[in-house]
Amino acid sequence: MAHAYTPGLKVTDSFLVRKRRILPLEGDVIVKAGQQTDPNDVVARTELPGDAVLENVASRLGLPPEEVPGCMLKKEGDHVEKDEVIAKAKSFFGLFKSVAKASRPGTIESINKITGQVLLRGAPLPVEVKAYLKGQVVEVEPRQGCVIETWATFIQGIFGIGGETNGILKMVCTSPDEPLTPDKISGDHAGCIIIGGSIVTAAALQEAIKKNVRGIVVGGFNDQDLRNFLGYDLGVAITGSENKGITLVVTEGFGEIPMTDRTFNLLRQFEGKKACCHGATQIRAGVIRPEVVIPMAESDLHKDMEVTAGALQIGTPIRVIREPYFGRIGKVSDLPPAPAPLESETRARVLKLVFDDDGKEAMVPRANVEILET
Repeated sequence: MAHAYTPGLKVTDSFLVRKRRILPLEGDVIVKAGQQTDPNDVVARTELPGDAVLENVASRLGLPPEEVPGCMLKKEGDHVEKDEVIAKAKSFFGLFKSVAKASRPGTIESINKITGQVLLRGAPLPVEVKAYLKGQVVEVEPRQGCVIETWATFIQGIFGIGGETNGILKMVCTSPDEPLTPDKISGDHAGCIIIGGSIVTAAALQEAIKKNVRGIVVGGFNDQDLRNFLGYDLGVAITGSENKGITLVVTEGFGEIPMTDRTFNLLRQFEGKKACCHGATQIRAGVIRPEVVIPMAESDLHKDMEVTAGALQIGTPIRVIREPYFGRIGKVSDLPPAPAPLESETRARVLKLVFDDDGKEAMVPRANVEILET
């Protein structure tokens, strides 16, 4: 039988999660190997250089550039405040004085006698990297960050928006095919990650933000609602940096799609437990998936249950990850061994699948599907 080794979404009750928590620039790592972490613990910190601005001192003083260094009242390394005089020049036999003032607070980084400009650097920007996971530091990378491990129930989604967050899991829908509507969200859900069913409406998303909900996990989301919510068409950009006050993880696809029973039941099983999630998504090279991580208690560990990607075979549950069937779920019904012609007039290895929702069959390239791991 023909096989294809296709990475897919992980949905498993026991998985070893490893996360590298790395600074954008070298800095200080403040944890040690073996240390236990909570999601909000800071594990490393640094400072990014502030914004720089060029002050055209020669023009303001009406002097040749080479004379600017002799007129400076401040030297390299000095801190200045906004509107503080940094240079002064006399003209007309000392009767008139010209001054150059700082346009913003900062530190004088350089004085250029060729251009007559002064480089003023703003205050550094502090950056902190948090643990994200409740787990253990297993490796420290000096001046850069660390690696954190935890055994967890691990659920990957197909699409998401918003950054890393954490909160208590709360079920707001009673079945995988129930829509998440505004009336199901209350003030009791503040600080929580709430679990919906088939779709979250735009109104419900806005209501969740008002009620300070930290995250939503749901089966589907309307693409028009997504455009309206973001204010722009997302295209193929990586998500995760949206500053909307909430993180959304979509487990199945666009449209009203019931969450798979296994995913819904796993989330329901851990209601009341603290979970971490993020919405970062990238479907091109360097795939990034949104995820929900529910760290396990030591007494619940079953390390022999780690899941790895398997081979396609008849009956394998899969999800289509490209149009025209994006997000639809089905099972492999046939694996033709020979490449087949596509609409683009190229040839590729394909498979046949039967969709779960309507029982219809379709043929798609194997590169356009991913295995639903269980």
